[in-house]
Amino acid sequence: MEDNSVDKRECEPAAKHWREQVVDLLYWRDVKTTGVVFGAALLLLLSLTVCSIVSVSSYIGLALLSVTVCFRIYKGILQAIQKSDEGHPFKQYLDQDVSLSEDTVHKYSDVVLAKLNKIIVDLRRLFLVEDLVDSIKFAVLMWILTYVGALFNGLTLLILGLIGAFSCPIIYEKHQAQIDHYLALVNNQIKDIVGKIQAKVPGMKRKTE
Repeated sequence: MEDNSVDKRECEPAAKHWREQVVDLLYWRDVKTTGVVFGAALLLLLSLTVCSIVSVSSYIGLALLSVTVCFRIYKGILQAIQKSDEGHPFKQYLDQDVSLSEDTVHKYSDVVLAKLNKIIVDLRRLFLVEDLVDSIKFAVLMWILTYVGALFNGLTLLILGLIGAFSCPIIYEKHQAQIDHYLALVNNQIKDIVGKIQAKVPGMKRKTE
């Protein structure tokens, strides 16, 4: 138990650092970096709508190889003309240690395992109807997703999700007061409807803790 708690405490700074980086990207703190990430991700997803993932991966690999090979040849010719001995142009990157340490693997595998176990527990609770209201909400969500799936495929949803992830946070930040007002109104309406249903249908009241 103590080892698990220690590992969890060690994972928290790394997870917090990653969360901060993701937040900075989504809120366009660095416009150049966010633009590159968003553009590359969108281009990749759009490419997958036209070509298979094997073709896209191959084209990306060929493009990267073309750049590195051309740069390697260019630097070699330049060194030969200038009679300099600068060595391999990518030497600083070749000397870097890119291997994953066991500690790093254990840290992130523990985080993934904890998330996976939570999902499994939540799914068991929903499908075995531990709370009738939550299970009905989940059923309604699944029913809505059947219509979403009929209109869009998974790749289209990923593209829309990517655009939403990079646009909604900045829009919310600029118009937070108005959005919070309307969200509160919708939330109150939903609570009123759920409350009326719970009052009329036997067995739908939540268990008091």
